[in-house]
Amino acid sequence: MHLDLLSQSLFHFEPRKHLMDFHYFLTFYRPNLTRGYFLEHNEAKYTERRERVYTFLRIPKELEKLMTFGFFLCVDAFLYVFTLLPLRVLLAVLRLLTLPCCGFSGSRLLQPAQVCDVLKGLIMVLCFSMMHYVDYSMIYHQIRGQSVIKLYIIYNMLEVADRLFSSFGQDILDALYWTATEPKERKRDSIGVIPHFFMAVFYVFLHAILIMVQASTLNVAFNSHNKSLLTIMMSNNFVEIKGSVFKKFEKNNLFQMSNSDIKERFTSYVLLLIVCLRNMEQFAWKPDHLWVLFPDVFMVVTSEVAVDFIKHAFITKFNDITADVYSEYRASLAFDLLSSRQKNACTDYSDSVARRMGFIPLPLAVLLIRVVMSSIKVQGALSYTCVFLFYLGLVTLKVLNSIVLLGKSCVYVKRANMEDKLFERPSTTPSSSGKNPNKADQATSRPSTPPPEPEQPAPSLSKEEECEVQGASDLKHRTPKKDLLEIDRFTICGNRID
Repeated sequence: MHLDLLSQSLFHFEPRKHLMDFHYFLTFYRPNLTRGYFLEHNEAKYTERRERVYTFLRIPKELEKLMTFGFFLCVDAFLYVFTLLPLRVLLAVLRLLTLPCCGFSGSRLLQPAQVCDVLKGLIMVLCFSMMHYVDYSMIYHQIRGQSVIKLYIIYNMLEVADRLFSSFGQDILDALYWTATEPKERKRDSIGVIPHFFMAVFYVFLHAILIMVQASTLNVAFNSHNKSLLTIMMSNNFVEIKGSVFKKFEKNNLFQMSNSDIKERFTSYVLLLIVCLRNMEQFAWKPDHLWVLFPDVFMVVTSEVAVDFIKHAFITKFNDITADVYSEYRASLAFDLLSSRQKNACTDYSDSVARRMGFIPLPLAVLLIRVVMSSIKVQGALSYTCVFLFYLGLVTLKVLNSIVLLGKSCVYVKRANMEDKLFERPSTTPSSSGKNPNKADQATSRPSTPPPEPEQPAPSLSKEEECEVQGASDLKHRTPKKDLLEIDRFTICGNRID
């Protein structure tokens, strides 16, 4: 039976038919093996794709240039609180003490800038005194007794609260400054300087406690044995990518997010400094323990930088934004710096940085002073001499940093062809609206130069009147669409599209 089946199969075998099938098989697969690519027929499409790749690779470099420049802007504003602000407060106090001797002339006891300096100094002194009643060790042990998941939720809540506090805090401080320096001949519609002052003190104190809890949570994560909390907290940074890269962004919104990232990175570095100080104090300032902390610090910094690179690279890719936009952002920050250094500037430089980036140095400075004074004991003449030398070093660092920033800012503004805007004079035409501009609007306003009438020359105004008229005119002629020079302090609205 098997022989019959074999003979039938051999009998029905057709070699020619199988050769034809094999030929068809080769004919079908030959194009897959030898087919070429004729990409030159769609040159524009593939050139655009290649440019996208190059832009994606350029984003980290351009972003880091912006981050570095913004970081040193924050450093300059932060050092101002420790170096120049005490000297300015001292000069204001000396002016008050010498008024009976020199005689009183003018309508003000102090200039508006001196009033703001005294208010800042009083806020810092009161908040620092109140922080002495807050036990850092108790907060640390309360946080350490919580579970890992609960600490993870608390840390996320603290980040959201920090952004909300930063957003509303500068408004509170601006309201205080404007209420204290508002001309007396005007009808006041505020609740008074003293309520505003206590509101500002309460805000700075609460914000300093919030940052202290953030630092304590990070310290607990550093000191945990299995490092699970630190790993979860670092993975939370990558969750930020999911919430950002798949949303629509315009150039102004990306500028807001970039400013927020600069402020967040600087705050993270200060928190790491606080954590290192507390840990070194617990281990009697042994240098060997610093190397134990180094891997965790490196992990936090690396994750922060990597998340910023990935987030901005994909945002620019999905929204067709070129890498040159970060040069425009850098020029806008440089323009703010140069504008605040002019003689006719209406606001202080540190306030300008606070409004632009949402970075308020007062709460962070109060907390850092509290931690440093509790960690380092100052006793004896030698210790006070070291403190004085350290202060002189901070002043020197502040001056050198300011000089370098001014030089770089001049270069960036000149490259962006924005130097003409620095020399524009504010409009001297009074506004007919009759509304008083607040100080925040004065800071964000930009001078406009309408053509004056030849037969009626504009009267010469003082510096304060120019600032007030400038703010009122800009309120009247403000357009709903803002350019980069008018974007300020939208740190929690980075995803909003106007």
